[in-house]
Order: sequence, then structure tokens, then C-alpha cells
Amino acid sequence: MSFSVLGVHAHPDDEAIWTGGTLAKYADEGARTAVVTCTWAEGTQRAQELERALDILGAGKPRLLGFADANKPESALGRPRFLDVPFDEAVGLLVEHIRDVRPDVVLTYDGFGAYGHPDHVHVHRVTLAAVEAAGYDQLHRDAGEPWRPHALYLATIPRSVVTSHWRAVFGADPEPGQALPGVPDDQVSAAIDVSRWSERKWAAMLAHESEVGRGASMTMLTGLPERARAQMLSNEWYRRIAF
Repeated sequence: MSFSVLGVHAHPDDEAIWTGGTLAKYADEGARTAVVTCTWAEGTQRAQELERALDILGAGKPRLLGFADANKPESALGRPRFLDVPFDEAVGLLVEHIRDVRPDVVLTYDGFGAYGHPDHVHVHRVTLAAVEAAGYDQLHRDAGEPWRPHALYLATIPRSVVTSHWRAVFGADPEPGQALPGVPDDQVSAAIDVSRWSERKWAAMLAHESEVGRGASMTMLTGLPERARAQMLSNEWYRRIAF
């Protein structure tokens, strides 16, 4: 299979939560898969956990930009927050990875960053610009030979899924006017059944032991009713942008 997929994520664990099934599916089908992670530095515990998770998913070695998480300066001591890196510099670094991997498809978050995390939103914006810039020989001329992916897929959640599980997750209905994750169902371009890879996806999520330990997203999923958790682990949804 002559096909390549590149995921671009903000933090270690996002690759498993949002795109783990997709990465495992395409790796098993013979595609080349890789992941760029924009925050956390080599040598940190979370970078080591990322390496284990990527091995489970068949997505190669970590490609760390090595900047700091918006809220955790210890993630990359002495480095700026990814949010504070000059935009064109961040785009150029990602262009270099795109031209190196030469993916047919790039995966990242939707415009709300899946659920509004500022690092996620910024990664969406940088990725959108980098996917476009990577195809121009006039731009970032020292970052490798130009390459234009066929499409960008934005990981999201159908609004119907969000609303049907909200009470189970948070114990109450959304507040009036609250900005909810996801997009209207008719804006979902691709719904990928990853049920065959859900155990691999879950194992990759659990490889991020420090996040499990602090009660992050994996703990939230554990607390869901079995049917709801199975739905979230067995499906991944995207909006497609063609180039």
C-alpha cells in the first residue's frame, strides 16, 4: 500500500485519544504513519510514554517539536510555550516534517481544537497553514522538497454524540449557551469504524500512565457507561479539507 498518514497533535496522548484507531488501522493496512507532537521535550516522562504509545499504534518514533505546554512550563524547561512561538517559525518547523514524511493525508483537530484547549486550537491553525505552505517551492525553501498532501482531516465529534453522553460524563446537562465540543452531524465528512483496533487504541491511551494517574481523559472514559465508552473508542470522526 503506497499511502502515508501524518498526525499533528499538541500533547502526548492526543494521538491515541483522537486518532489512535485511524493510525492503527492504516498501519495494519500497510501505510506509513507518523505523528508530530508540538509540546513536551525529549527525556520527559510524557515523551517516553509517547514513544510506547506510538509503538503500540505502529506510528514510528516520536517527532517532538519540544516546546512547552501552555500550562506546564516543566514540559520543556527553558523553551517557550508553543503558543508563544512566532507563527511563521512554527509553520516552518511543521513544513519540514510534512516534506520529510510526504503524507497523502494529514490529521489534526477541528477549529475548536476538539474541546477548546488553547494548544489544540493553535495546532489546528499552524497545521492548516503548514499543509498549504508545504506545497510551495517559494516558501520555507530550506525545509525540504515541496509536498502537497491530498487532504487534511480534522478530528471532531458529531454534536449528537456529545449531547447524548454529556450527562453521563459530567453529571448534569450543559449550561445554557455553553460552547459544546464537536460539529453539527451534517458537517462530519468521515466516520471511521475503528472497532477492530479499539483495544490497541485503549492500550496506547493507557501507555500515557502519568495522564491516567492525574485523572485525565482516559479516566473520564473509564467512568462512562460501557455502551458509551465502546462508542467513543470504536469510532473516529473527521471533517475533510481537500487541497
